[in-house]
Amino acid sequence: MLEVKNLRKRFGELEVLKGVSLSVNNGDVVAILGPSGSGKTTLLRCVNFLETADGGELVLDGESFVPGKVKRGDIARFRRKTAFVFQNYNLFRNKTALQNVTEGLIVARKMPRPQAEEIGRRMLEKVGLSDRADHYPSQLSGGQQQRVAIARALATDPEIILFDEPTSALDPELIGEVLAVMRQLAEEGMTMIVVTHELSFARGVADSVVFMEDGQVVESGPAEAFFANPRQERTRAFLRTISGEANVERSITDRP
Repeated sequence: MLEVKNLRKRFGELEVLKGVSLSVNNGDVVAILGPSGSGKTTLLRCVNFLETADGGELVLDGESFVPGKVKRGDIARFRRKTAFVFQNYNLFRNKTALQNVTEGLIVARKMPRPQAEEIGRRMLEKVGLSDRADHYPSQLSGGQQQRVAIARALATDPEIILFDEPTSALDPELIGEVLAVMRQLAEEGMTMIVVTHELSFARGVADSVVFMEDGQVVESGPAEAFFANPRQERTRAFLRTISGEANVERSITDRP
């Protein structure tokens, strides 16, 4: 479905992506792991043309898109097949949950409001928020706001959803409700690329895992093999560190 070929990106003198490639098959969940500053978010933003890569190629459904050479209409056509879920929700503070979900349908896709609202309510129900349709973001928890953002992504009927650390801004007790929605989507066959530090999600839900550091792919492969027998020592060290941090977090959370 999606091929990322040799993507490169620099900001001034800083080379953030140094030729990153990966493939995503229809229905796959691809988890991208790596330390902070490894280029994971930049990769995701370049894939959806929120940033323009300096080199490389994207191939979606057999059609080539070359960053820097694509026209506005090409990008719009690409984005009609994709959706993006941000770390910090990116909801309109002055609009209700339902209005946040329907805004893109009405404004960008010129969909009649009644049709958009029907879709919006159905998507809010899908993420367990049918009773919060008329609530504003300030009236919702962080987990609920992120689920609204997921409903907004689903409303556009994308072929693939890009998640940029969707639980990183949440308190530990709210992470589970967001991951549960993502697990449900995976079970339903939604194609997803997920930048995450949640090893339990990557291990239990992802079909394949990509480990990045310093703007490069250090290791990638099927999730089961990646976690059972990582080939690179740097990968093993990262997994030990993250697993240790997760154990400390759990022990603190579980204290009476």
